[in-house]
Amino acid sequence: MLRALAVDDERPSLEELLYLLHADPRIGSAEGAGDATEALRRINRALESGPGGPEAIDVVFLDIQMPGLDGLDLARLLTGFARPPLVVFVTAHEDFAVQAFDLKAVDYVLKPVRKERLAEAVRRAAELRGAAPHIPVHEPDPDHIPVELGGVTRFVAVEDITHVEAQGDYARLYTDKGSHLVRIPLSTLEERWRTRGFVRIHRRHLVALRHIGELRLDAGTVSVLIGSEELQVSRRHTRELRDLLMRRP
Repeated sequence: MLRALAVDDERPSLEELLYLLHADPRIGSAEGAGDATEALRRINRALESGPGGPEAIDVVFLDIQMPGLDGLDLARLLTGFARPPLVVFVTAHEDFAVQAFDLKAVDYVLKPVRKERLAEAVRRAAELRGAAPHIPVHEPDPDHIPVELGGVTRFVAVEDITHVEAQGDYARLYTDKGSHLVRIPLSTLEERWRTRGFVRIHRRHLVALRHIGELRLDAGTVSVLIGSEELQVSRRHTRELRDLLMRRP
């Protein structure tokens, strides 16, 4: 059973998060803190108590934007501890996901928090703490990829994705209508979509061959044009890309 600490300076959000945590059977206890400073004091007591002590905390569900010490600041402080609790960020802002990953966050949940999405974050934390057996996850629809937008899960058609950019252990998917951040490494998408016409052109970019408008060569530098965006092709990927484009119907 996980022992949780929820941190949010907005009382309604904190109460809602605690309500959802208490409803999850994998959560043995959950308490709240109204700001990062209060949370840090509580975590210090937990670390002094030890992993099996009565004050112990296994996972912190942490808002990001708070007055004074914010969530990212607190997470950075925790990385300096020998045995810190796990961190799950719970925020209304998508923009900090890469920084969250760099701080070894278990998950990044967007507000408004849905019960099913929070349950997935709890599952990940429970597996890392050895508090729950692994539950197999069904393979997703191969023609679509789920993305979160304002607390709602939507399904983006793979054929609509023009290119993908690596952002740490996340990937940003681009379509003609905008972009979406997903917690999937670029290498995983490269392997998954290899047979669907996607090719790696750079350590940071995966592109859909069907959306390449031009292949450009300028002073020894190769790039591709996708819509109005020009992406550089690394030398190691240039030959493979040329061969694939030549065979493209």
